[in-house]
Amino acid sequence: MEIDDLLSAMTPEVYRRLVTAVELGKWADGVPLTESQKSSSLQLVMIWQSRHNEDPEHMSIGMNGEISLKSKQALKALFNDTHLATIRPQD
Repeated sequence: MEIDDLLSAMTPEVYRRLVTAVELGKWADGVPLTESQKSSSLQLVMIWQSRHNEDPEHMSIGMNGEISLKSKQALKALFNDTHLATIRPQD
């Protein structure tokens, strides 16, 4: 299967599961990833992000294929804005 075919068939749910597996080093059922699975999963996550990540978070791959790093100040502002939006009453 070609990488483009694989990525076009990859749903957001599959992407989220791969991200979690890479972060934790194990699948949702607790089975550890093999070295080959870690490598392949990480590559898929990075390629998916490079094509679909319109708002990259701290240390992720943007749609331009470049690594995006946000400063602590930018992250604090982002979290404060998000937190304020969740506690403000809606008009």
